[in-house]
Amino acid sequence: MSIERMEFVNIAGLTKDLDAVLVKLSECGCFHIESASKLTGKEKGFSVLKEENPYTPVLKRLSEISALTGVKYENTDCEDIENTSIEKLDKYVRNVRKQLDELVAAKKEAQDKLSEYELALNQVNHLKGLDADFQQIFSCEYIKVRFGRLPVDSFDKLPYYDDKLFLFTYFTEEKEYYWGVYFTPASCAEEIDEIFESLYFERMHIADFVHGTSEDAVTELGAMIDENRSAVEAADADIKALMDKEIGNLNKIFSRFKSQHDNFDLRNKAAITNDKFYVVGFVPKSDADRFLKLFDDMSGVSVVMQPADANGKLQPPIKIRNNKFSQPFSMFVEMYGLPSYNGINPTNLVAITYTLLFGIMFGDLGQGIVLALLGALLWKFKKFSLGPILTRVGISGAFFGLIYGSVFGYEDLLDPIYEKLGITFLPFRIMSNVTTILVGAIALGVLIMFVSILINIITGIRNKKYEDALFSNNGIAGLVFFGSILAGAIGTLLGGHFVNAAYIIILIVLPVVAMFLREPLSYWVRGKKYKMEGGIGDFIASNFFEVFEFLLGYATNTLSFVRIGGFVLSHASMMLVVMALAKHVSAGAVPVVVIFGNAFVMCIEGLLVGIQTLRLEFYEIFSRFYSGDGVPFTPVKINYDETIE
Repeated sequence: MSIERMEFVNIAGLTKDLDAVLVKLSECGCFHIESASKLTGKEKGFSVLKEENPYTPVLKRLSEISALTGVKYENTDCEDIENTSIEKLDKYVRNVRKQLDELVAAKKEAQDKLSEYELALNQVNHLKGLDADFQQIFSCEYIKVRFGRLPVDSFDKLPYYDDKLFLFTYFTEEKEYYWGVYFTPASCAEEIDEIFESLYFERMHIADFVHGTSEDAVTELGAMIDENRSAVEAADADIKALMDKEIGNLNKIFSRFKSQHDNFDLRNKAAITNDKFYVVGFVPKSDADRFLKLFDDMSGVSVVMQPADANGKLQPPIKIRNNKFSQPFSMFVEMYGLPSYNGINPTNLVAITYTLLFGIMFGDLGQGIVLALLGALLWKFKKFSLGPILTRVGISGAFFGLIYGSVFGYEDLLDPIYEKLGITFLPFRIMSNVTTILVGAIALGVLIMFVSILINIITGIRNKKYEDALFSNNGIAGLVFFGSILAGAIGTLLGGHFVNAAYIIILIVLPVVAMFLREPLSYWVRGKKYKMEGGIGDFIASNFFEVFEFLLGYATNTLSFVRIGGFVLSHASMMLVVMALAKHVSAGAVPVVVIFGNAFVMCIEGLLVGIQTLRLEFYEIFSRFYSGDGVPFTPVKINYDETIE
């Protein structure tokens, strides 16, 4: 529900202890490291380690072995090789790679031959019936021979060239092609080739290793295919045997070098001066005590903790805590961006408003239950991140379906139940209350806008951003102006007469003036002197158009929520169409129409409503109080799933 509080950590010690400290940092799982150079800058005496990682080459070779074989390394105990030199282990990996390369080369050679023979066999199969020896045909000195396929349409045009010296004969007839060969004297070959090219003849080149008649070639090629397929299988078996034999040792080497590699990379984050190192970062306040105890056995290492915002050069990272209901919606917040450290976590607001708005627009008891069950199944069996969200919005859709009285598009199924329970105000017929729905959508939108503005005011005051909190369009000035306009409009429509000159001046004009003068006023509140840049003309022009944009935005943002009512009506209308179609088909076809109609509406309307709701969250709600410029909390750790390219 909140943003985890952080502690700013300074770690200092002798350079000889740096590697041991980095190991502890990567193992604790709670330290977010920052580059110490951000604090030291170019201060005299400080330098940053920029060393070439000695573990990268061997890890690259291990990654290459993994890519060639498809094996995945696992983190395993490597204590028995901790004292073995890098050179010796690298030599071992090189030897495995050499053996693997030989087997892979043999497999590739067999695969290449297999592909060639299969292609040749496919070609020769189209030439069955050719009794002449291929080699004899190719050895003809005065006759040129061209194998290939001719389109059926082109075959019908051959009689136009009866005066030319060639003979075309085919052996296989397909729907679109004739597979065959044409013979022509060598002296006419160029002309005849051009004719057949114009007829879209696709020539195929028979390989030199094809011998005998077509029948002989098929038999010989089949044997060579079997031989090379066996060779590929044998190579695969040898590769598997090699990896089965070596994977244990390779896992150990990978585990040792991956941890050493990642820890060595962390050295580049440290600042060095003389024989001392300096490392900085952040730790969640809840882990602070546990973190400090890690260094109890290192008397030469100093660990100092300060408030997260103690140093303005570093932005505290963000770790969000959410309850079970809102947790799935954190993915939407992260899509927009994480909150600032002193901001608020909007996940709860998103969870409530997204669930509510989706349910209103997707109100159907049957469809909502199906959507909820689908989400539960997707999460249980596939761990699909949208699954829990679908479950929540599905339940919301089912709830509003109860209000609308809609069950898979049937609008009267729940009527007897409501009558028996004595509930007279339900169901709420959508198509009979269009005006109420549209007005209600605007009212709901206005309420959400008010809540968003109030959040911005509270956050701004807490962070002493008075321009945003007091004088902006999303501050107190904007709230008073917007609320007064709405109250005045509603009061006038209802016959009220409270809108007078004083009302307009105090509640409408003054807030607009405050928005216009928001920058000077914010300086005045902080007790500082405002310096106008660019002259009074530029000040008036820029602020005038900004205020005009603010005022226009109130109208457009308010009307934007009309689309909530529009999607309610759209969903109901689409189901009316489905039900109308069901009435005009045979009795046996009714279930098919209803099922497929509901499935179609659920897919299309569900997708549109989901996107539209997310749009309202981002553009109409977040834009009023949320910046999304936070830095994610990423504790250093050894990532054994990552390979080195």
